[in-house]
Amino acid sequence: MADRPLPHGGLRVGTADPVWVLDPTAALLLVEDDAGDALLVRETLADSGLSMDVTWCRTLAEARAFLERRRPSPVCVLLDLHLPDTQGVDAVRLVREGHSEAAVVVLTGLAENEAGLAAVAAGAQDFLAKDGLGPEALGRAVRYALQRKQVERSAAEVQAGRLLARENARLERGLLPVPLLRSDRLKVFSRYSPGRDHALLGGDFFDVVETADGTLHAVIGDVSGHGAVEAALGVCLRVAWRAAVLTGCVGIELVRLLEEILCAERGEEYLFATVTVLRLDADHRRLHTLRAGHPGLLVRTGTGTELYEPAPGPALGVVPGYVHWPETTRPAADIEAVTLFTDGLFEGVVAPGRRLGEDGLLAVARSHAGLRGRAFVDAVVEEVATRTAGHGGLADDMAVLHLTKSTEGARP
Repeated sequence: MADRPLPHGGLRVGTADPVWVLDPTAALLLVEDDAGDALLVRETLADSGLSMDVTWCRTLAEARAFLERRRPSPVCVLLDLHLPDTQGVDAVRLVREGHSEAAVVVLTGLAENEAGLAAVAAGAQDFLAKDGLGPEALGRAVRYALQRKQVERSAAEVQAGRLLARENARLERGLLPVPLLRSDRLKVFSRYSPGRDHALLGGDFFDVVETADGTLHAVIGDVSGHGAVEAALGVCLRVAWRAAVLTGCVGIELVRLLEEILCAERGEEYLFATVTVLRLDADHRRLHTLRAGHPGLLVRTGTGTELYEPAPGPALGVVPGYVHWPETTRPAADIEAVTLFTDGLFEGVVAPGRRLGEDGLLAVARSHAGLRGRAFVDAVVEEVATRTAGHGGLADDMAVLHLTKSTEGARP
């Protein structure tokens, strides 16, 4: 296969030995106040085979102005250390100050070897003695200086990317919920998978709070979309939900508050969120549910697992100002476990033209009825992932929240 030139310079590898390819936009800046020395260097450059534009400046001030105009194109600076407006290693420091992207090759006299070494220590890529300067040595020094600077920039960009990814991951981990339980009567198991590559957080959200009176509150929601904006809005809604619950806001007033916050915080009018809010009385005798455009939930009793679909209302943000989300109450004394989920768990394709669907998810859950707690959640998610693997897998954000009575979660 034939070699292709690299867009920004770099190492080209083919069947022959690797060769360095210079960025075609790279320029040479000669900073030299002596006209005779400047002519010598320019003639040597002409014989070196380098096809680069050469600009001559007599002072450091002129050189810095040129570098400012050339930003961010690559430049190799051939720098004399004895200029009218600066002397010695300070010249290197002043070039790099504000123009760290420039490669620097220092030009010294025969007796200035120590000054050249000091210049390299100060950030120059190389140094050469002007006396006896040859085309091959000068051409090689320019090429190496530009490539070293390119490698340096690339390494810095990679490191900066790693640091940013690490900070983002740390931030996202900190934004994932930690259930607030005040007793050991209930257990919480969850699975979470964002649709964005390399992300820890998506637009799906959930949370669980047990208030001081023993009432269990739970929420699960899904902000439309898959980006960082949607993830941030999901976090906002989750935190708002928890704060509201802890201040005693429940039922339809809680859902109205969440919609008000969504409409105030969303950046675009088309963003909406589906939500299911649960409240289990302290005596565990009644379960209250409000659904705003969200899928149903799985309820396990002593007689089996069912898909429970309380009366729904519209998703938050779809009909701003809507105030009539119905709250459904059912007996809860016979409930062993409740599983809430977002649509990412059942919308995966399992065959051409066919999605798993909520009925398919119910069948998967029933097939693992012998499992409890964490084992049940993992088995359901893994089976869904396996069944959709050949057709795109679990590509959407996915959240599962499994609430059990402690005795249910403790069984193997």
